[in-house]
This record gives sequence, structure tokens and C-alpha cells, in this order.
Amino acid sequence: MLLESVLIFFNLLAVLSYLKFANSQKQRPFSLRWWFWLTLTGMACSCAVGVKYVGVFTYLLVLAVAGVHAWHLIGDRTLSHVRVLCHLLARVAALLVVPALMYLLFFYVHLTLVYRSGPHDQIMSSAFQASLEGGLARITQGQPLEVAYGSQVTLKNVFGKPVPCWLHSHQSTYPMIYENGRGSSHQQQVTCYPFKDVNNWWIVKDPGRHPLVVSSPPRPVRHGDVVQLVHGMTTRFLNTHDVAAPLSPHSQEVSCYVDYNISMPSQNLWRLDIVNRESDTEVWKTILSEVRLVHVNTSAVLKLSGAHLPDWGFRQLEVVGEKLSRGYHESMVWNVEEHRYGKSQEQKERELELHSPAQMDVSRNLSFMARFLELQWRMLMVKSDDSEHKYSSSPLDWVTLDTSIAYWLHPRTSAQIHLLGNVVIWASAGLATAVYALLFFWYLLRRRRCIWDLSEDCWLRWVLAGALCAGGWAVNYLPFFLMEKTLFLYHYLPALTFQILLLPVVLQHVADHLCRSPLLRSVFGSLVVAWYSCACHVFNTLRPLTYGDRSLSPGELKALRWKDSWDILIRKY
Repeated sequence: MLLESVLIFFNLLAVLSYLKFANSQKQRPFSLRWWFWLTLTGMACSCAVGVKYVGVFTYLLVLAVAGVHAWHLIGDRTLSHVRVLCHLLARVAALLVVPALMYLLFFYVHLTLVYRSGPHDQIMSSAFQASLEGGLARITQGQPLEVAYGSQVTLKNVFGKPVPCWLHSHQSTYPMIYENGRGSSHQQQVTCYPFKDVNNWWIVKDPGRHPLVVSSPPRPVRHGDVVQLVHGMTTRFLNTHDVAAPLSPHSQEVSCYVDYNISMPSQNLWRLDIVNRESDTEVWKTILSEVRLVHVNTSAVLKLSGAHLPDWGFRQLEVVGEKLSRGYHESMVWNVEEHRYGKSQEQKERELELHSPAQMDVSRNLSFMARFLELQWRMLMVKSDDSEHKYSSSPLDWVTLDTSIAYWLHPRTSAQIHLLGNVVIWASAGLATAVYALLFFWYLLRRRRCIWDLSEDCWLRWVLAGALCAGGWAVNYLPFFLMEKTLFLYHYLPALTFQILLLPVVLQHVADHLCRSPLLRSVFGSLVVAWYSCACHVFNTLRPLTYGDRSLSPGELKALRWKDSWDILIRKY
């Protein structure tokens, strides 16, 4: 609710500023007042987008109206070419350059002030987390940069959906027979685990050599090299074969090889494919390199399917071998997050080594633009929990006010606060939009027949009001039909605000142009007074649910449930 309130403020400030600028354009272009309103328009649009991404819809609407006005300006033969060019450059600077610079400034300040690790860092990449003070940076600072044969690593999936997780194995095996009757290899489970754990550690082994320690000097692993991945705690090899995965039968099962079935030999060779490499001899780097692990025997790629395994898999996430022919996806990409050079060949000593933290004092910083771009991408792509919320609704419910949101209930009395609109205002705003559309097309048809019901100035004001108010409602409402996210009634408030703005425009137009006799004007005025009285009465009736300022009896609460879909809270004493 607080975000929507601030968003509405900047949306309306942007529209008001542009209208002020348009009036200044007619009077004194390039004056101080003209520059002030034009620049404030761009700044308000930038602030709207900075509050919530949906603010971009109003920004695009203002740009569209400004573009139409600029197009008419180009056709004005009374202006010189230089004058027209100056007008266009001023609009580009104020409506495109200034908002972009302001938006960058917001995040520059944000990333400068918020430089420490926090509870939601895991949605960001390992490189971003490592650039923050504390948290992952405390663990990873100073780790060896180049992954070598014998390195001990944790592999984080770059995709990070449904949750960030690390390649993981444990001593439990896949069940011999799944619930659907399919058989498995009964090998050791390999999953993706959403928590840091000692079982997330793997050793990068040279297939041609036995030692599991880093040589001196270290031999770095490069793009295209073939490696084996040995699970640190169980010393079993990462393996895949032509057996269907537990939950993704079109993909191969990934396991750690257990040598108790001679009919199923190990297939544990993996080719390293560095996705973001700069050359074909690129060295595998900690945090920075994004890699795919391609199975040598079957050309399958190690991939996070994202499905939750049943209880036998401890509800961890399924990892599969996906054929290359199915294309590239971030779920196939991994990066080394924690890294140390292995020093112990004996298993017991190596287990103690895996349990100990790896810390050194070397910082690895990302540039501002790299962090800025990643943050924008994550905000666009990361979804909240997909489960249905009790108060979620569809865009169709908003127009008819078939939904409400209960925010607060007094711990002892029935006093409560809801997001619940004024039914009269809600319906009147929708009716005003319909009346505007009908009148607009009626006038347009008559103008086509050379019948001028309105003077040119009145017609242009009528069109501009519709473009900003009806257009503002449309661009802030219709996109929600395409969004795959949990939606609530408050998402409709910016669109409703533009609709309410259209209401006095339509009323004024009807009074000035359609009520031509004194009697009609008197009748219309009386209807407006009656309408306003009804709106005030509904506001006063629903006030206890809006402000929670007094307790109501169960009977009074039931009387306020004007629609069965309204979730009015009634205590059972």
C-alpha cells in the first residue's frame, strides 16, 4: 500500500508537470518556467519507475503524448529548422537523458549505502554476494582464483530457481523402484541443496592421475578439459548414464557411482565448458567463471530441473543430465562459490579439511554497472512464492470491486482495517470511462462527416484528457492480464486514480456541451449533488472498515458485507 501511494504521487506529478509544460509551450517556449516543468516531468517519471517497475507504464504514456506533440511541432512551418531541432533535443535531454541519469543515481546511492550482506543475498550471483561486506565475502575473500586439479569446490547453480542451491550428494541412494513402477540405478543420490553444507564440497580430479591434492605448482583447469568430480565426504564420482531421472523421465539420472553392479559401469568423465570465456584457453576461475559440465559419454549437460524430490530425497531439488539438443538455459550453468586447494590425500584428514573454513584477505569487487545490471535483472525475473494467497485476485475482480484485503484486526474487539473501495466512486469512474469512449467515437464519426460539434481547441483538450486519463487507466491496468504473478486489489489503485481523474472531465463536458437548456443544467446539477451525497454516505458507512476507529457488532459487520466475496472478519465469541 505504501509503495502504491508513492507511485500514484509520482505518476500524477509527471502528468501535471507535462500539462504545465504544454501550456508554457504555447506561451513562452524555452523560458525558465518551460524548462522547469519539462525537466520535472522527466524527474517524476524516473521517480515513478524507481518506486516500482510498473511506473514505466505511465512513463511510456507521457513519452507517447510528448512524441505526438513533437511530431506536430515538426510540421509547424512557422518554426525554423534550428528551432525545431532545439525543441527535439530539449525533449530528448529532459525526458530520456535526465530520467536515465536519475535512475542510475538512485542505485548508485543505494549500492553505496547498502554495502553489507543481508538476509536475501542468496538470490544474487556469487560474484555480487562476494562484493558485499560480511556474509559470503567473509568466506570467499582471498580464495585461490584459478581452479586447479585437486581443488575442493562448491558448485552453485546460476539459475537460482526455485531457490538458490548447491550441487550436493549424501550416502542415501535412489530407491530401487519408484512410486510409478519405474526402476532406478540404485546409485548414491545427487541433488541440489538450498543450504550450505559440508556435503556440497567436490574435488576436481584429473582422470589420468590418482592424487586428490593440488600439485606444486598448481595445474589450472581450462575450458575444454575433461575432469572427474569426486564427492568430498563419500569419495564417490559424479556419474550419469542412460537411466531416466526420478521426476524428469525425458532426462538422465545423475548419481554418484557405487560399484556394486558390474552391468552398469561408471561413466564419470565431464568436459568443462566455460560459457562466459574470453578465449578457448580460458582458465576456470572461482566465482567469475560460469561453466557447463558436459558428460563425455552421452553429451548430456548437468542441469537443475527445479523439481522437489519426494521424502526419500529429503525434498531436495532434482539434478538431471539434459541433452545438448534441448538448447541452452541458465539452469545448466554453475559457478564455483567456495574454493580451496586440497592438501590432504587421506580421507579422514580431508574430511577435517572440508569442515574448516577457507579465508584469506584478498577482495574481489564488481563494478557499479555490473552490480546495477544484475540487480535490475533479478528484480525483473525473481518471483515470490507461487502459492495462492488468501487475498489474491484477478484483474477482472478489481473493476467490479469483487475483492477486498483484510489488513488488521484488533486483538480483543471487532475493530478492523480493510482495503475496500467506495462502491459509488468505483462504479462512477468505470461509467465515466465508458461514457468518454462513446462520446469520443461519436464525435470522431461526426467530424468525419464534417459536422463540428466542438471547436478545435475544445476537441484537442478532449482528446488530450482522454489520452492521459483513459490512456493512463489502460496502460496501468491491462498489462496485469499478462503478468504471471500473485496479484492483489492494490495493484489496481494507480489505474483507478487515472479513471477518477477522468470523472470530472466527463461531468464538465456534459454540463458545458450537452446540457444546452437551463432546465437540463438544473437537472444535471441536482444529479451531481445526489451522486456526491451518495458517495459521502457510502464513505461514512464503510468508514469503520477503512480506519478501524470503532468496533462493530456481528450484525453490523454482516450488514456491511454488501458482496459475498468481501472477506469481513467476524469474531466467534
